[in-house]
Amino acid sequence: MDFQIQYLTPDIKISSYDDKLFKTETVFEYHMLVWFISGETRIIQADRSYLFRAGDIFLIPRNHLATIINYPKDGLPHKAVVMHLTTERLKQFYTSVEYQHKTITRDSSIYSFSSHPLLKSCLASLIPYFEIEGPLPENIAHLKITEAISILREIDPHIDTVLADFDEPGKIDLITFMEKNYMFNMPLERFGYLTGRSLSTFNRDFRKLFHTTPQRWLTQKRLELAYYHLSEKNKKPSDVFLEVGFEDLSHFSHAFKKQYGFAPSLAR
Repeated sequence: MDFQIQYLTPDIKISSYDDKLFKTETVFEYHMLVWFISGETRIIQADRSYLFRAGDIFLIPRNHLATIINYPKDGLPHKAVVMHLTTERLKQFYTSVEYQHKTITRDSSIYSFSSHPLLKSCLASLIPYFEIEGPLPENIAHLKITEAISILREIDPHIDTVLADFDEPGKIDLITFMEKNYMFNMPLERFGYLTGRSLSTFNRDFRKLFHTTPQRWLTQKRLELAYYHLSEKNKKPSDVFLEVGFEDLSHFSHAFKKQYGFAPSLAR
C-alpha cells in the first residue's frame, strides 16, 4: 500500500494513499476536523453510517467508536487534510472566550459542514505549508487551529457542547454499551476505558454479567450479525466481514463455518 502521512505539526497533517481501501476501527483521542481533497470515506458507527466525498468537511468527536473505510476514487488517491483539536488547545481557547455552559449530551454524531467556504478557505490555506521544508512554526499553527475553532463556533452555535466537554468517560452500563458496540474490533483495554473501567475491572464485570469471556461473546455476536446480513440482506461475505468486526475474510469464513457448519456463501 502506497501510504504517506506528512505532518506540519503533531496536530496538522495531510494523508494520502493509493491502495484499494484502508480500513481501521478506532477511538480518536482528540476531535478531528477533516477536509477531503480526493477519494471517499465511509464511517460506520453503532447506529448510523456516513459517506464522505471530495470537498466534504466534517468533525469526528473524540472518544466514540467508529469503523473507517477509506477508498481512492476516480483514479485519484484518498487524500485529506486533518487537524487535531486537542483537549489542551481547546482548554486554552475556552479560557479566553465567553460561552454558555450547556448540558453535555455526549452525542456521537459526526458533524458535517459540506464545502463550507470559511472552513474550506482555512484548511486550504495549509496546503502551501506542506511544500516548504521544516516544521510549521508553532505560532502559525496556533493561529490556524484557533481560526478553525472560531469558524466552527460561528457555523454551529451548539458546537461548544462538544468542543468544551473535557470530561473523561465515566463508568456506564456495560450491557447496554457492549450490545451497541460489539461489532467494533477494538482491544479490550479500549472497551474498558470507554465504559469507565480498568481492564481487570472490565473483565470481571463482563464475566459476571454475561457469564462468559469477552472474546467468546464478541465472536458469537459478530457471527450472528454476519448471518443476518448474509441470509436476510443477501450480502456477500466479502462485503460483510469488515462491517461485523473481522480483520480478514479467511478468518471470518473459518469462524463462520465452525459456528454454523457451512460456508458463509451458502447462507445467502
